[in-house]
Amino acid sequence: MKAAVLTSSGFEIADAKQPTPGAQQVLVRVRACALNRADLGVISGHMHGSVGGPGTIPGMEFAGEVVEVGAEVKGIKAGDRVMCSGGAGYAEYAVTDYGRVMQIPSASISYEQAVTLPIAVLTMHDAIITNGRMRAGDAVVIQGASSGVGLMGMQIAKLMGARLVIGTSSNPARREQLKNWGADVALDNSDETWSAQAIAANGDQGIDVIIDQLSGKFVNQNMKAAAVLGRIVNVGRLDAFKGEMDFDLHALKRIQYIGVTFRTRSIQEVREIARRAMEDLGPAIQAGKLSLPIDQVFPFAQLADAFAKMRRNEHFGKIVVTLG
Repeated sequence: MKAAVLTSSGFEIADAKQPTPGAQQVLVRVRACALNRADLGVISGHMHGSVGGPGTIPGMEFAGEVVEVGAEVKGIKAGDRVMCSGGAGYAEYAVTDYGRVMQIPSASISYEQAVTLPIAVLTMHDAIITNGRMRAGDAVVIQGASSGVGLMGMQIAKLMGARLVIGTSSNPARREQLKNWGADVALDNSDETWSAQAIAANGDQGIDVIIDQLSGKFVNQNMKAAAVLGRIVNVGRLDAFKGEMDFDLHALKRIQYIGVTFRTRSIQEVREIARRAMEDLGPAIQAGKLSLPIDQVFPFAQLADAFAKMRRNEHFGKIVVTLG
């Protein structure tokens, strides 16, 4: 099969051995895969957990039809149209654990549309609902809302009953689009008064749940915006991995600051995350109420061009690559 294989200087499209599913795994004929920032880091020479290094096939998100299932897999069969998270997805065939396989809930959803959903849906349902414990009537801020994951976060918060959803972006053109994807208010987080603006938008009350994809210098700004007993969930560190933290403000507001990642979760935990997400959101996905914009679709042979566009940060929504 053809696959994107890491080399010491990047990656190349090369022949690779077709994987065989284990007892609890599913083999998928990949029809589309999506780009994610973590994949960009891996092809740039960084490790993402245990993934990386020469010989690795990257790719965290793919969609296609099931070819074969392991002996212990139930409820999934050959021919099913599925969307998956996992690894080694930039290839003609990929395997993943059955718990990371989600049925594409409608024949009207294309593989290109479906592949935009798994990571965004699982990440943001887990961050907002499970860890952020958002309740109907809460006010929510999504920091870095113009990313695919951020756009999905705003939609999930609104769907699950948030009273106020605030999205942030430092890019004016992208900020203008946030209200089309669930934001009641769009704020410029390069303006250091954004936290005061968020409080004002919430009737001079602090924010209940803040989903932080930026961290770095934003850690204290987030705490300024948070309510007493607010929850801040750190999903990403696009601004910086380190920063100074105002511990007195953290204590004064009794903020619960929660870090999340899939890198240290067991497969049993990931299965439960997927189950909860699809239980809450599956009907909305089927009805077309949750979706992401596709910025551009590239053929697999142009995967390098797709990553070049991501590296230039020129996209709004998801970049998708198709295979046959």
